[in-house]
Amino acid sequence: MRDIRNEIEERLRLAEPEVEVLLVEQVAAERIRIFIDSPEGVDLALCERVTNHLRDLLADYAFEVSSPGPERPLTKPEHFRRYLGRRARVRTREDHDGRRSFTGELVGADDAEVTVAADGGVVSVAYADVKRSNLLEE
Repeated sequence: MRDIRNEIEERLRLAEPEVEVLLVEQVAAERIRIFIDSPEGVDLALCERVTNHLRDLLADYAFEVSSPGPERPLTKPEHFRRYLGRRARVRTREDHDGRRSFTGELVGADDAEVTVAADGGVVSVAYADVKRSNLLEE
């Protein structure tokens, strides 16, 4: 799949500058899921507008646009920094002491890595090693 996330972000930066693309994931061969957020929140009207802005760009895919919900995806350093002190799950690409999933409080986030106080201790994970991460409901 071409680098569709950058194309989507660029298109929305021009059309809907207040919309933040949180996650673009390919859930099947020709199906893409896009999670967005906005300072005013995400409603059906915003999802429809975003869909219309992307329709020609994603002509080869079935796609859905949705709000992040309470288990918001965390994909960028600024996402992790914004939610320091909250509980999250961080899944990694590589083993860290035999584990690939860490659930606990976000206690640090710089430009290179996120730090989680998880069961069994504190672990720092480079963003390049984060496979998927999301907030947990409180």
